[in-house]
Amino acid sequence: MASAVIHLCIANEYLKKTNKKSLELLIGSIAPDIAKYIGVHKMETHFQEKNDDIPDLKLFLNKYSNYLSNDFVLGYYIHLYTDYLWFKFFLPRYVENPLKNKLQEEELTNYLYADYSNLNIELIRDYNLSLDIFSNEIPKINNIIEEIPMDKLNIVVDEMGRIIKDSKKGQTYMFGIKEVEVFIDLAKEAIYNEVKSWL
Repeated sequence: MASAVIHLCIANEYLKKTNKKSLELLIGSIAPDIAKYIGVHKMETHFQEKNDDIPDLKLFLNKYSNYLSNDFVLGYYIHLYTDYLWFKFFLPRYVENPLKNKLQEEELTNYLYADYSNLNIELIRDYNLSLDIFSNEIPKINNIIEEIPMDKLNIVVDEMGRIIKDSKKGQTYMFGIKEVEVFIDLAKEAIYNEVKSWL
């Protein structure tokens, strides 16, 4: 999955493109990652088929397409779409053979999360990302998405805030800032065009 900062950058860039501000959309853009903090399997929150990291966007849309005018639901969809693009098009360029064959999955994950941590500061600066989401009170959000407990959203917001606070600038191992920024810009455009076609 893309990092919380990457998800927030894409959601924030989407908001800029639509001339909107929405804390609900930003919270929705990190909400699916609540799974790892509350003991729910990622397959449920990310609408994944068994043994596949790529979210099934059709599964989500079949259930929630009538609610995409809700900013939280749209943010949730932006998260899933970002992960879809990340796993389908971006990450394979860096983890496919021969690198994948040389590294164990756990080692690969450690490198990936180290890169996230080391890139966060630059991404926050380069995208002028406000971190108000981590200091503002969570607004009341309608309980539409059944796959996550809405009363526990503060957990994912607090955890993501802690991770970002602990970020440091350092060496990256798998990909650099430019590649990630190109991904963010392409993902924002793809998502914007997709959403524009239905709303």
